[in-house]
Amino acid sequence: MNRQSPRLTFGVLAVGAGVYALLQSLITPALPIVQEEMHTTQSTVTWIMTAYLLSASVFTPILGRVGDLVGKKRTLVAALVALLLGCLVAALAPNITVLIVARVIQGIAGALFPLSFGIIRDEFPPGRVSGGISNMSAVIAVGSGLGMVLAGPIVGALDYRWLFWLPVIVVAGTIVLAHRYVPESPHRSEGSVDWFSSVLLSGWLVALLLPVSQASQWGWGSAKVLGLLAVAVVLFAAWAFNESRSRNPLIDLRVMRLPAVWTTNTAALLFGGGMYAVWAFLPGFVQMPTSAGYGFGASVTGAGLLMLPMVAAMFVAGVLGGRLAGRFPAKAQLVTGAVLGAVACALLAARHGNPADVAIAAGVFGLGIGLAFASMSNLIVQAVPAAQTGAATGMNANIRTIGGSMGAALMTGLVTGHLQADGRPAESGYTHGFALLAAFCLAAALAALLVPARRAAAANAPAPVEAPAAQRLEPELAGAQLAGAQLADVELADAQLSVVKREAVGG
Repeated sequence: MNRQSPRLTFGVLAVGAGVYALLQSLITPALPIVQEEMHTTQSTVTWIMTAYLLSASVFTPILGRVGDLVGKKRTLVAALVALLLGCLVAALAPNITVLIVARVIQGIAGALFPLSFGIIRDEFPPGRVSGGISNMSAVIAVGSGLGMVLAGPIVGALDYRWLFWLPVIVVAGTIVLAHRYVPESPHRSEGSVDWFSSVLLSGWLVALLLPVSQASQWGWGSAKVLGLLAVAVVLFAAWAFNESRSRNPLIDLRVMRLPAVWTTNTAALLFGGGMYAVWAFLPGFVQMPTSAGYGFGASVTGAGLLMLPMVAAMFVAGVLGGRLAGRFPAKAQLVTGAVLGAVACALLAARHGNPADVAIAAGVFGLGIGLAFASMSNLIVQAVPAAQTGAATGMNANIRTIGGSMGAALMTGLVTGHLQADGRPAESGYTHGFALLAAFCLAAALAALLVPARRAAAANAPAPVEAPAAQRLEPELAGAQLAGAQLADVELADAQLSVVKREAVGG
Protein backbone atom coordinates (compact mmCIF):
# COMPACT_ATOMS: atom_id res chain seq x y z
CA MET A 1 0.00 0.00 0.00
CA ASN A 2 1.31 3.40 -0.97
CA ARG A 3 0.86 5.49 2.14
CA GLN A 4 1.61 8.69 0.20
CA SER A 5 -1.85 9.06 -1.35
CA PRO A 6 -3.79 11.39 0.94
CA ARG A 7 -6.06 12.60 -1.86
CA LEU A 8 -7.18 9.09 -2.71
CA THR A 9 -7.64 8.26 0.96
CA PHE A 10 -9.65 11.42 1.49
CA GLY A 11 -11.82 10.70 -1.55
CA VAL A 12 -12.79 7.26 -0.28
CA LEU A 13 -13.46 8.52 3.23
CA ALA A 14 -15.47 11.46 1.92
CA VAL A 15 -17.76 9.21 -0.11
CA GLY A 16 -18.51 6.97 2.86
CA ALA A 17 -19.03 9.82 5.30
CA GLY A 18 -20.98 11.83 2.73
CA VAL A 19 -23.45 9.02 2.03
CA TYR A 20 -23.98 8.47 5.73
CA ALA A 21 -24.54 12.20 6.26
CA LEU A 22 -26.98 12.22 3.35
CA LEU A 23 -29.03 9.47 4.98
CA GLN A 24 -29.56 11.68 8.02
CA SER A 25 -32.13 13.85 6.30
CA LEU A 26 -32.90 11.96 3.09
CA ILE A 27 -35.76 9.95 4.60
CA THR A 28 -37.33 12.81 6.56
CA PRO A 29 -39.43 14.37 3.76
CA ALA A 30 -40.73 10.91 2.86
CA LEU A 31 -42.06 10.03 6.33
CA PRO A 32 -45.69 10.81 5.42
CA ILE A 33 -45.38 8.53 2.38
CA VAL A 34 -43.85 5.75 4.48
CA GLN A 35 -46.65 6.13 7.00
CA GLU A 36 -49.30 5.77 4.31
CA GLU A 37 -47.72 2.85 2.45
CA MET A 38 -46.96 0.87 5.62
CA HIS A 39 -50.36 1.63 7.17
CA THR A 40 -48.90 2.85 10.41
CA THR A 41 -49.45 5.80 12.74
CA GLN A 42 -47.71 9.15 13.00
CA SER A 43 -46.23 8.32 16.40
CA THR A 44 -44.86 5.02 15.08
CA VAL A 45 -43.31 6.40 11.91
CA THR A 46 -41.25 8.93 13.89
CA TRP A 47 -39.39 5.97 15.38
CA ILE A 48 -37.62 5.74 12.03
CA MET A 49 -35.73 8.81 13.17
CA THR A 50 -35.65 8.21 16.93
CA ALA A 51 -34.22 4.70 16.57
CA TYR A 52 -31.40 6.03 14.44
CA LEU A 53 -30.63 8.76 16.96
CA LEU A 54 -30.36 6.34 19.85
CA SER A 55 -28.27 3.85 17.91
CA ALA A 56 -25.77 6.41 16.64
CA SER A 57 -25.42 8.02 20.07
CA VAL A 58 -24.54 4.67 21.62
CA PHE A 59 -22.27 3.17 18.96
CA THR A 60 -20.25 6.22 17.90
CA PRO A 61 -18.10 6.61 21.05
CA ILE A 62 -17.78 2.86 21.63
CA LEU A 63 -16.67 1.96 18.10
CA GLY A 64 -14.35 4.95 18.06
CA ARG A 65 -12.55 3.34 20.99
CA VAL A 66 -12.62 -0.07 19.29
CA GLY A 67 -10.98 1.47 16.23
CA ASP A 68 -8.09 2.68 18.35
CA LEU A 69 -7.61 -0.83 19.70
CA VAL A 70 -8.04 -3.12 16.68
CA GLY A 71 -7.33 -0.70 13.82
CA LYS A 72 -9.20 2.21 12.29
CA LYS A 73 -9.40 0.78 8.78
CA ARG A 74 -10.74 -2.54 9.98
CA THR A 75 -13.40 -0.85 12.07
CA LEU A 76 -14.19 1.59 9.24
CA VAL A 77 -14.88 -1.26 6.84
CA ALA A 78 -17.05 -2.96 9.47
CA ALA A 79 -19.04 0.27 9.93
CA LEU A 80 -19.53 0.53 6.16
CA VAL A 81 -20.76 -3.07 6.08
CA ALA A 82 -23.26 -2.22 8.82
CA LEU A 83 -24.43 0.77 6.78
CA LEU A 84 -24.79 -1.40 3.68
CA LEU A 85 -26.76 -4.01 5.60
CA GLY A 86 -28.98 -1.36 7.19
CA CYS A 87 -29.78 0.24 3.83
CA LEU A 88 -30.46 -3.15 2.22
CA VAL A 89 -32.84 -4.18 5.01
CA ALA A 90 -34.58 -0.80 4.83
CA ALA A 91 -35.04 -1.05 1.06
CA LEU A 92 -36.64 -4.51 1.43
CA ALA A 93 -38.52 -3.84 4.68
CA PRO A 94 -42.04 -5.34 4.49
CA ASN A 95 -43.33 -3.44 7.52
CA ILE A 96 -42.52 -0.56 9.83
CA THR A 97 -40.94 -2.77 12.50
CA VAL A 98 -38.30 -4.08 10.09
CA LEU A 99 -37.66 -0.56 8.81
CA ILE A 100 -37.05 0.70 12.36
CA VAL A 101 -34.63 -2.19 12.97
CA ALA A 102 -32.86 -1.24 9.74
CA ARG A 103 -32.41 2.29 11.03
CA VAL A 104 -30.85 0.92 14.22
CA ILE A 105 -28.35 -1.00 12.08
CA GLN A 106 -27.60 2.13 10.04
CA GLY A 107 -26.92 4.04 13.26
CA ILE A 108 -23.97 1.75 13.97
CA ALA A 109 -22.19 3.49 11.09
CA GLY A 110 -22.06 6.72 13.08
CA ALA A 111 -18.52 5.57 13.88
CA LEU A 112 -17.55 6.46 10.29
CA PHE A 113 -16.94 10.04 11.37
CA PRO A 114 -14.45 9.52 14.22
CA LEU A 115 -12.72 6.78 12.25
CA SER A 116 -12.40 8.94 9.13
CA PHE A 117 -10.93 11.84 11.08
CA GLY A 118 -8.52 9.51 12.84
CA ILE A 119 -7.32 8.08 9.54
CA ILE A 120 -6.79 11.59 8.18
CA ARG A 121 -4.65 12.36 11.22
CA ASP A 122 -2.62 9.19 10.77
CA GLU A 123 -2.08 9.39 7.00
CA PHE A 124 -1.95 13.05 6.02
CA PRO A 125 1.22 15.13 6.20
CA PRO A 126 1.14 17.32 9.33
CA GLY A 127 0.63 20.49 7.33
CA ARG A 128 -2.46 19.10 5.62
CA VAL A 129 -4.28 17.60 8.60
CA SER A 130 -6.23 20.72 9.54
CA GLY A 131 -7.31 21.32 5.96
CA GLY A 132 -8.34 17.70 5.56
CA ILE A 133 -10.47 17.80 8.68
CA SER A 134 -12.08 21.10 7.67
CA ASN A 135 -12.87 19.72 4.22
CA MET A 136 -14.33 16.54 5.70
CA SER A 137 -16.51 18.62 8.02
CA ALA A 138 -17.73 20.55 5.01
CA VAL A 139 -18.58 17.31 3.18
CA ILE A 140 -20.57 16.14 6.19
CA ALA A 141 -22.45 19.43 6.42
CA VAL A 142 -23.31 19.49 2.73
CA GLY A 143 -24.36 15.84 2.79
CA SER A 144 -26.72 16.48 5.68
CA GLY A 145 -28.37 19.39 3.91
CA LEU A 146 -28.55 17.82 0.46
CA GLY A 147 -30.79 15.07 1.79
CA MET A 148 -33.68 17.51 2.05
CA VAL A 149 -33.02 18.71 -1.50
CA LEU A 150 -32.70 15.31 -3.18
CA ALA A 151 -35.53 13.50 -1.41
CA GLY A 152 -38.28 15.14 -3.44
CA PRO A 153 -36.91 14.34 -6.91
CA ILE A 154 -35.97 10.77 -5.96
CA VAL A 155 -39.37 9.95 -4.47
CA GLY A 156 -41.15 11.69 -7.36
CA ALA A 157 -39.24 9.83 -10.07
CA LEU A 158 -39.01 6.44 -8.33
CA ASP A 159 -40.39 5.73 -4.84
CA TYR A 160 -39.22 6.06 -1.25
CA ARG A 161 -37.40 2.69 -1.25
CA TRP A 162 -34.87 4.16 -3.68
CA LEU A 163 -33.81 6.47 -0.88
CA PHE A 164 -32.09 3.31 0.40
CA TRP A 165 -31.36 1.44 -2.84
CA LEU A 166 -29.16 4.24 -4.18
CA PRO A 167 -26.99 4.32 -1.03
CA VAL A 168 -26.71 0.51 -1.23
CA ILE A 169 -25.01 0.86 -4.59
CA VAL A 170 -22.65 3.62 -3.47
CA VAL A 171 -21.75 2.05 -0.13
CA ALA A 172 -21.01 -1.32 -1.75
CA GLY A 173 -18.47 0.34 -4.01
CA THR A 174 -17.03 2.32 -1.11
CA ILE A 175 -16.39 -0.86 0.88
CA VAL A 176 -14.30 -2.24 -1.97
CA LEU A 177 -12.37 1.02 -2.34
CA ALA A 178 -11.82 1.36 1.42
CA HIS A 179 -10.51 -2.18 1.69
CA ARG A 180 -8.08 -1.58 -1.17
CA TYR A 181 -6.99 2.03 -0.86
CA VAL A 182 -7.35 3.12 2.78
CA PRO A 183 -4.17 2.30 4.75
CA GLU A 184 -4.44 0.56 8.08
CA SER A 185 -3.44 2.75 10.99
CA PRO A 186 0.18 2.20 12.01
CA HIS A 187 -0.76 2.93 15.62
CA ARG A 188 -2.68 0.83 18.15
CA SER A 189 -3.85 1.75 21.59
CA GLU A 190 -3.23 -0.63 24.46
CA GLY A 191 -5.81 -1.57 27.04
CA SER A 192 -9.39 -2.62 26.44
CA VAL A 193 -12.94 -1.36 26.27
CA ASP A 194 -14.67 -1.21 29.63
CA TRP A 195 -17.85 -2.93 28.45
CA PHE A 196 -19.67 -2.49 31.73
CA SER A 197 -19.04 1.24 31.54
CA SER A 198 -20.17 1.17 27.90
CA VAL A 199 -23.43 -0.50 28.88
CA LEU A 200 -24.04 2.08 31.61
CA LEU A 201 -23.22 4.92 29.21
CA SER A 202 -25.60 3.50 26.62
CA GLY A 203 -28.27 3.01 29.25
CA TRP A 204 -28.35 6.55 30.57
CA LEU A 205 -28.11 8.08 27.11
CA VAL A 206 -31.10 6.07 25.90
CA ALA A 207 -33.05 6.69 29.12
CA LEU A 208 -32.43 10.43 28.72
CA LEU A 209 -32.81 10.96 24.97
CA LEU A 210 -35.84 8.72 24.51
CA PRO A 211 -38.25 10.63 26.78
CA VAL A 212 -36.92 14.01 25.64
CA SER A 213 -37.47 13.11 21.99
CA GLN A 214 -40.93 11.65 22.64
CA ALA A 215 -42.12 14.14 25.26
CA SER A 216 -44.26 16.06 22.77
CA GLN A 217 -46.29 12.88 22.17
CA TRP A 218 -46.16 11.25 25.61
CA GLY A 219 -46.46 14.48 27.62
CA TRP A 220 -43.77 15.93 29.85
CA GLY A 221 -45.70 14.92 32.97
CA SER A 222 -46.46 11.37 31.84
CA ALA A 223 -45.31 8.37 33.85
CA LYS A 224 -43.14 7.15 30.95
CA VAL A 225 -41.24 10.41 30.64
CA LEU A 226 -40.74 10.92 34.36
CA GLY A 227 -39.87 7.26 34.94
CA LEU A 228 -37.25 7.16 32.18
CA LEU A 229 -35.70 10.42 33.35
CA ALA A 230 -35.40 8.94 36.84
CA VAL A 231 -33.75 5.83 35.37
CA ALA A 232 -31.35 8.09 33.45
CA VAL A 233 -30.30 9.80 36.69
CA VAL A 234 -29.66 6.46 38.43
CA LEU A 235 -27.71 5.02 35.49
CA PHE A 236 -25.69 8.21 35.09
CA ALA A 237 -24.68 8.07 38.76
CA ALA A 238 -23.68 4.40 38.38
CA TRP A 239 -21.72 5.18 35.22
CA ALA A 240 -19.89 8.09 36.86
CA PHE A 241 -19.03 5.93 39.88
CA ASN A 242 -17.71 3.15 37.66
CA GLU A 243 -15.76 5.53 35.40
CA SER A 244 -13.99 7.10 38.37
CA ARG A 245 -12.66 3.66 39.35
CA SER A 246 -12.10 2.04 35.96
CA ARG A 247 -8.60 1.21 34.74
CA ASN A 248 -9.75 1.91 31.17
CA PRO A 249 -12.32 4.71 31.46
CA LEU A 250 -14.14 5.82 28.35
CA ILE A 251 -14.11 9.38 29.71
CA ASP A 252 -11.87 10.92 32.35
CA LEU A 253 -14.40 12.78 34.50
CA ARG A 254 -11.72 15.19 35.69
CA VAL A 255 -11.62 16.52 32.15
CA MET A 256 -15.32 17.33 32.21
CA ARG A 257 -14.77 19.70 35.14
CA LEU A 258 -12.21 21.85 33.33
CA PRO A 259 -13.49 25.43 32.90
CA ALA A 260 -12.90 25.38 29.14
CA VAL A 261 -14.78 22.07 28.83
CA TRP A 262 -17.88 22.80 30.89
CA THR A 263 -18.32 26.25 29.38
CA THR A 264 -17.98 24.88 25.84
CA ASN A 265 -20.41 22.09 26.69
CA THR A 266 -22.89 24.63 28.03
CA ALA A 267 -22.63 26.55 24.76
CA ALA A 268 -23.10 23.29 22.85
CA LEU A 269 -26.25 22.46 24.82
CA LEU A 270 -27.81 25.85 24.10
CA PHE A 271 -26.68 26.21 20.49
CA GLY A 272 -27.79 22.67 19.75
CA GLY A 273 -31.25 23.54 21.04
CA GLY A 274 -31.55 26.32 18.48
CA MET A 275 -29.82 24.67 15.57
CA TYR A 276 -31.70 21.39 15.32
CA ALA A 277 -35.08 22.98 15.89
CA VAL A 278 -34.45 25.32 12.95
CA TRP A 279 -33.42 22.37 10.78
CA ALA A 280 -36.60 20.53 11.72
CA PHE A 281 -39.20 23.28 11.57
CA LEU A 282 -38.07 25.70 8.87
CA PRO A 283 -38.88 23.31 5.97
CA GLY A 284 -42.32 22.66 7.49
CA PHE A 285 -42.93 26.38 7.79
CA VAL A 286 -42.26 27.09 4.11
CA GLN A 287 -44.41 24.11 3.08
CA MET A 288 -47.40 25.49 4.96
CA PRO A 289 -50.19 26.32 2.46
CA THR A 290 -50.80 30.03 1.94
CA SER A 291 -54.39 29.52 3.03
CA ALA A 292 -53.03 29.25 6.58
CA GLY A 293 -52.17 32.95 6.40
CA TYR A 294 -48.40 32.36 6.20
CA GLY A 295 -46.01 29.96 4.52
CA PHE A 296 -45.46 29.59 0.79
CA GLY A 297 -47.10 26.26 -0.03
CA ALA A 298 -43.72 24.95 -1.18
CA SER A 299 -43.26 21.36 -2.29
CA VAL A 300 -40.74 19.08 -0.65
CA THR A 301 -38.28 19.95 -3.40
CA GLY A 302 -39.04 23.66 -3.12
CA ALA A 303 -38.50 23.59 0.62
CA GLY A 304 -35.16 21.88 0.05
CA LEU A 305 -34.09 24.56 -2.39
CA LEU A 306 -34.81 27.24 0.20
CA MET A 307 -32.41 25.40 2.50
CA LEU A 308 -29.58 25.56 -0.06
CA PRO A 309 -28.27 28.94 1.18
CA MET A 310 -27.83 27.37 4.60
CA VAL A 311 -26.03 24.35 3.16
CA ALA A 312 -23.73 26.50 1.03
CA ALA A 313 -22.92 28.80 3.94
CA MET A 314 -22.16 25.84 6.19
CA PHE A 315 -19.75 24.52 3.58
CA VAL A 316 -17.94 27.84 3.18
CA ALA A 317 -17.69 28.50 6.91
CA GLY A 318 -16.60 24.93 7.60
CA VAL A 319 -13.78 25.06 5.05
CA LEU A 320 -12.58 28.54 6.01
CA GLY A 321 -12.91 28.15 9.79
CA GLY A 322 -9.87 25.90 10.16
CA ARG A 323 -7.77 28.01 7.81
CA LEU A 324 -8.52 31.19 9.77
CA ALA A 325 -7.79 29.69 13.19
CA GLY A 326 -4.54 31.62 13.59
CA ARG A 327 -6.20 35.01 13.10
CA PHE A 328 -9.71 34.06 14.25
CA PRO A 329 -9.39 31.90 17.41
CA ALA A 330 -11.82 29.12 18.19
CA LYS A 331 -13.44 31.05 21.03
CA ALA A 332 -14.12 34.01 18.76
CA GLN A 333 -15.53 31.68 16.11
CA LEU A 334 -17.92 30.08 18.60
CA VAL A 335 -19.12 33.45 19.91
CA THR A 336 -19.57 34.73 16.35
CA GLY A 337 -21.33 31.56 15.21
CA ALA A 338 -23.76 31.67 18.12
CA VAL A 339 -24.49 35.38 17.56
CA LEU A 340 -25.14 34.71 13.87
CA GLY A 341 -27.54 31.94 14.91
CA ALA A 342 -29.37 34.36 17.20
CA VAL A 343 -29.57 36.98 14.44
CA ALA A 344 -30.94 34.42 11.96
CA CYS A 345 -33.63 33.19 14.36
CA ALA A 346 -34.60 36.76 15.20
CA LEU A 347 -34.91 37.49 11.47
CA LEU A 348 -37.16 34.46 11.05
CA ALA A 349 -39.35 35.62 13.92
CA ALA A 350 -39.61 39.19 12.62
CA ARG A 351 -39.57 38.78 8.82
CA HIS A 352 -40.85 35.63 7.11
CA GLY A 353 -43.33 37.03 4.61
CA ASN A 354 -41.54 35.99 1.43
CA PRO A 355 -39.02 33.35 0.33
CA ALA A 356 -36.18 35.88 0.12
CA ASP A 357 -36.51 36.63 3.85
CA VAL A 358 -36.27 32.95 4.69
CA ALA A 359 -33.37 32.33 2.30
CA ILE A 360 -31.35 35.20 3.80
CA ALA A 361 -31.99 34.01 7.35
CA ALA A 362 -31.08 30.45 6.35
CA GLY A 363 -27.79 31.63 4.88
CA VAL A 364 -26.91 33.59 8.02
CA PHE A 365 -27.73 30.58 10.15
CA GLY A 366 -25.56 28.37 7.95
CA LEU A 367 -22.58 30.64 8.54
CA GLY A 368 -23.19 30.36 12.28
CA ILE A 369 -23.39 26.58 12.16
CA GLY A 370 -20.20 26.26 10.14
CA LEU A 371 -18.24 28.43 12.56
CA ALA A 372 -19.71 26.91 15.73
CA PHE A 373 -19.16 23.25 14.78
CA ALA A 374 -15.44 23.51 14.15
CA SER A 375 -14.81 25.88 17.04
CA MET A 376 -16.48 23.70 19.69
CA SER A 377 -14.29 20.82 18.65
CA ASN A 378 -11.14 22.94 18.68
CA LEU A 379 -11.90 24.42 22.11
CA ILE A 380 -12.28 20.95 23.61
CA VAL A 381 -9.07 19.76 21.95
CA GLN A 382 -7.12 22.75 23.26
CA ALA A 383 -8.39 22.22 26.80
CA VAL A 384 -7.85 18.51 27.43
CA PRO A 385 -4.90 16.11 27.43
CA ALA A 386 -4.25 14.44 24.09
CA ALA A 387 -5.34 11.04 25.42
CA GLN A 388 -8.80 12.40 26.28
CA THR A 389 -9.73 14.34 23.16
CA GLY A 390 -11.95 11.69 21.59
CA ALA A 391 -13.92 10.96 24.73
CA ALA A 392 -14.26 14.63 25.70
CA THR A 393 -15.51 15.72 22.29
CA GLY A 394 -17.78 12.70 22.14
CA MET A 395 -19.47 13.93 25.31
CA ASN A 396 -19.63 17.42 23.83
CA ALA A 397 -21.51 15.95 20.87
CA ASN A 398 -23.91 14.03 23.11
CA ILE A 399 -24.56 17.16 25.16
CA ARG A 400 -25.36 18.99 21.94
CA THR A 401 -27.73 16.16 21.05
CA ILE A 402 -29.53 16.58 24.36
CA GLY A 403 -29.84 20.30 23.70
CA GLY A 404 -31.22 19.60 20.25
CA SER A 405 -33.77 17.21 21.71
CA MET A 406 -34.95 19.81 24.19
CA GLY A 407 -35.05 22.62 21.64
CA ALA A 408 -37.06 20.52 19.20
CA ALA A 409 -39.45 19.40 21.95
CA LEU A 410 -40.04 22.99 23.11
CA MET A 411 -40.55 24.17 19.53
CA THR A 412 -43.04 21.37 18.96
CA GLY A 413 -44.97 22.41 22.04
CA LEU A 414 -45.15 26.04 20.89
CA VAL A 415 -46.13 25.23 17.31
CA THR A 416 -48.68 22.52 17.98
CA GLY A 417 -50.00 24.33 21.07
CA HIS A 418 -51.34 27.24 18.99
CA LEU A 419 -53.77 25.86 16.41
CA GLN A 420 -56.18 27.63 14.07
CA ALA A 421 -59.80 26.62 13.61
CA ASP A 422 -58.84 24.35 10.69
CA GLY A 423 -56.31 22.51 12.86
CA ARG A 424 -53.23 24.03 11.28
CA PRO A 425 -50.58 25.64 13.52
CA ALA A 426 -51.05 29.36 14.04
CA GLU A 427 -48.37 31.71 12.77
CA SER A 428 -47.78 32.91 16.33
CA GLY A 429 -46.55 29.45 17.31
CA TYR A 430 -43.73 29.67 14.78
CA THR A 431 -43.01 33.31 15.63
CA HIS A 432 -42.73 32.60 19.34
CA GLY A 433 -40.72 29.46 18.63
CA PHE A 434 -38.14 31.22 16.45
CA ALA A 435 -37.85 33.95 19.09
CA LEU A 436 -37.16 31.29 21.73
CA LEU A 437 -34.48 29.75 19.52
CA ALA A 438 -32.87 33.18 19.13
CA ALA A 439 -32.68 33.34 22.92
CA PHE A 440 -31.07 29.88 22.99
CA CYS A 441 -28.35 30.97 20.55
CA LEU A 442 -27.76 34.25 22.37
CA ALA A 443 -27.35 32.36 25.65
CA ALA A 444 -24.86 30.08 23.86
CA ALA A 445 -22.84 33.16 22.85
CA LEU A 446 -22.80 34.35 26.46
CA ALA A 447 -21.62 30.91 27.60
CA ALA A 448 -18.90 30.99 24.94
CA LEU A 449 -17.65 34.29 26.33
CA LEU A 450 -16.92 32.46 29.59
CA VAL A 451 -14.55 30.01 27.90
CA PRO A 452 -11.05 30.66 29.32
CA ALA A 453 -8.24 31.70 27.06
CA ARG A 454 -6.31 28.80 25.59
CA ARG A 455 -3.20 29.37 27.70
CA ALA A 456 -5.17 29.43 30.92
CA ALA A 457 -7.05 26.33 29.97
CA ALA A 458 -3.89 24.45 29.17
CA ALA A 459 -2.34 25.42 32.47
CA ASN A 460 -5.27 23.95 34.35
CA ALA A 461 -5.41 20.73 32.39
CA PRO A 462 -5.08 17.58 34.50
CA ALA A 463 -2.44 15.03 33.81
CA PRO A 464 -3.54 12.43 31.29
CA VAL A 465 -4.62 9.01 32.40
CA GLU A 466 -1.58 6.75 32.53
CA ALA A 467 -1.37 4.83 29.30
CA PRO A 468 1.20 3.92 26.68
CA ALA A 469 1.95 6.58 24.11
CA ALA A 470 0.19 4.58 21.44
CA GLN A 471 -3.02 4.86 23.39
CA ARG A 472 -3.20 8.63 23.11
CA LEU A 473 -6.04 9.81 20.95
CA GLU A 474 -5.03 12.38 18.37
CA PRO A 475 -6.56 15.85 18.65
CA GLU A 476 -8.24 15.76 15.27
CA LEU A 477 -10.41 12.84 16.39
CA ALA A 478 -12.35 15.48 18.26
CA GLY A 479 -13.93 16.84 15.13
CA ALA A 480 -14.94 13.34 14.16
CA GLN A 481 -16.70 12.58 17.42
CA LEU A 482 -18.54 15.86 17.03
CA ALA A 483 -19.59 15.02 13.51
CA GLY A 484 -20.70 11.51 14.48
CA ALA A 485 -23.37 12.81 16.77
CA GLN A 486 -24.26 15.59 14.38
CA LEU A 487 -25.75 12.97 12.42
CA ALA A 488 -27.63 11.56 15.09
CA ASP A 489 -28.60 15.03 16.22
CA VAL A 490 -30.12 16.00 12.93
CA GLU A 491 -32.31 12.93 12.98
CA LEU A 492 -33.94 13.77 16.29
CA ALA A 493 -34.88 17.27 15.20
CA ASP A 494 -35.94 16.03 11.77
CA ALA A 495 -38.42 13.68 13.40
CA GLN A 496 -40.26 16.70 14.74
CA LEU A 497 -40.72 18.03 11.20
CA SER A 498 -42.98 15.17 10.29
CA VAL A 499 -45.14 15.74 13.39
CA VAL A 500 -45.87 19.35 12.56
CA LYS A 501 -46.17 18.75 8.84
CA ARG A 502 -48.84 16.09 9.29
CA GLU A 503 -50.77 18.30 11.68
CA ALA A 504 -50.62 21.10 9.13
CA VAL A 505 -51.86 19.21 6.10
CA GLY A 506 -54.10 16.74 7.85
CA GLY A 507 -55.54 19.20 10.35
